[in-house]
Amino acid sequence: MVTTPGRDDPATDYDPMQQFAELAGDVRDPYPMLAGIRADSPVLHVDFGPGSGGGSRSDQQGPWISSLFTVTSHELAQQVLTDNARFSSAGYATTIGQVLGRSILQMDPPEHLRHRALVAKAFRARALDQWSDAIIGATISELIDAIALDGHADLIPQLTFPFPVRVIARILGLPEADWPRFLRLSTELIAVMRHWDRAVAASRELRGYFAEVIADRRRRPCDDLVSQLIEAEVDGHRLSDDEIYPFLLLLLPAGAETTYRSSSNLLFGLLSDPGQLDAVRADRDLVPQAIEEALRWETPSLIVARTATQDVELGGVRIPAGGYVVVSLGAANRDPGRYADPDRFDVFREDKQHMSFGDGAHRCLGMHLARLEMRVLLNAVLDRLPGLRLDPAAEDPHIHGLLFRSPPNLPVRFDPA
Repeated sequence: MVTTPGRDDPATDYDPMQQFAELAGDVRDPYPMLAGIRADSPVLHVDFGPGSGGGSRSDQQGPWISSLFTVTSHELAQQVLTDNARFSSAGYATTIGQVLGRSILQMDPPEHLRHRALVAKAFRARALDQWSDAIIGATISELIDAIALDGHADLIPQLTFPFPVRVIARILGLPEADWPRFLRLSTELIAVMRHWDRAVAASRELRGYFAEVIADRRRRPCDDLVSQLIEAEVDGHRLSDDEIYPFLLLLLPAGAETTYRSSSNLLFGLLSDPGQLDAVRADRDLVPQAIEEALRWETPSLIVARTATQDVELGGVRIPAGGYVVVSLGAANRDPGRYADPDRFDVFREDKQHMSFGDGAHRCLGMHLARLEMRVLLNAVLDRLPGLRLDPAAEDPHIHGLLFRSPPNLPVRFDPA
């Protein structure tokens, strides 16, 4: 068994839930603002200028952006995300790449395609059956067991928040004794744009931890994702340790956070509309539709970034080579030119592909896993928490956030098992 190296776990006041609440930003409803921007210009140029206090800083270190172009329409967002020649992902090297290392997030084709091929097999929909019951189902059952007799719970800290990190820990084959530290380091890493120094330290510690895990799996392969990555081969090429580290680190923000927020938004949407909740409970064929609608309605991560590789005109706006382009996935997913009544959560909506997993070559590799986790979680909640409803005594549960969206709390009542 691999033990966790690095510093001892100190008794601190660190609260991962508070960390995530701070990261989301204290904005309750950004959509009227985004709709106004889109109506005025689907590509908004914001020039912060030197010394204006704009851009992006964390702990007075990390990336600094003086000018950006925000894309808010579905059509133009799709153009940017599917055009790797004019809009590059390489800019992530100076932001999240500083703590993740060189991952597929910052690679452009053809390099991106080669690396993606090496890890893609493990995340295909058919391949995920290996984890469905033994890992995902078992994890959600454990968490519901802990609350089923109480008749009340806060579904965020007791269910949706710990669920995906535990799933990832199990998929990686990490011993249960390591989970508390893994959770702490994961949340510190994910909060890179708010607490830069803490994220860098977490990255360093996780890299040291994974070095021992990888070395152990090279000696004794197991039935886990780390072993699969070590053994993956395409055209005679295998991943080195330095290529495996960034992918393992990327699993945390790309997997744990997105799934936690997506599941939270799904439950909030259904609980806020008892009629739709009853419909899904009665007809489980609606579960996939409810998942897709929740992803569209409340996009868990509202933006992705690209860098213009050449002078380009987009939506009538000139973007110079090197220009920083922010694609607002949340705005694109509520574009009335594509979706009727886009601000409404409606599980019966006509199915149209949303952009919550991005688009083009960088469409989220873990989207099938995220959907599977959301499906298993929702079915388990509906099966095991009868009479589930928002706690009438709760103070105004709601979704908030400007960069990331999810409810900070979700107090509920149900009939005890």
